Amino acid sequence: MPDQTPPGLTHIDADGRARMVDVSDKPATTREAVAEGRLRMEPETLVLALSGGGEKGDVRAVAEIAGVMAAKRTADLLPMCHPLMLSSVKVAVEPLEDRTGLGVVARVRTTGQTGVEMEALTAASVALLTLYDMLKAVDRGMTIEGVRLLAKIGGKSGDWSRA
Repeated sequence: MPDQTPPGLTHIDADGRARMVDVSDKPATTREAVAEGRLRMEPETLVLALSGGGEKGDVRAVAEIAGVMAAKRTADLLPMCHPLMLSSVKVAVEPLEDRTGLGVVARVRTTGQTGVEMEALTAASVALLTLYDMLKAVDRGMTIEGVRLLAKIGGKSGDWSRA
């Protein structure tokens, strides 16, 4: 089956059909991606989140674990993602500098034939959703925002970082 891909869209073949990219000829290299996002909330909600003593326990620790678990399940959620053997997933939840909420940073590594950008974005997104879920009883007006890739390292296209 020839690999006919329209320019710029690696998951669409020449007939316009969705497909998983064939990475079998690519060398296995070290790859890393970093993603972030924010959860804006009322000041009282932030105090509760940072106290670790909410009714549901330490919301930051639970969100960090949820992010790690989500990174490992990315291929189950996104149809064209390859299942990857991840070598490291680190998710950190910290208060934003301006104290308007919590920030999430997810860093994912592997040695493989394809990148881990989607795994990092999934980890950050699910950590934010977990925070929202655990805090919504006291603040339904919270806003998830700014989920984005910060950097990727390795692979055929090389390194990239947000300016």
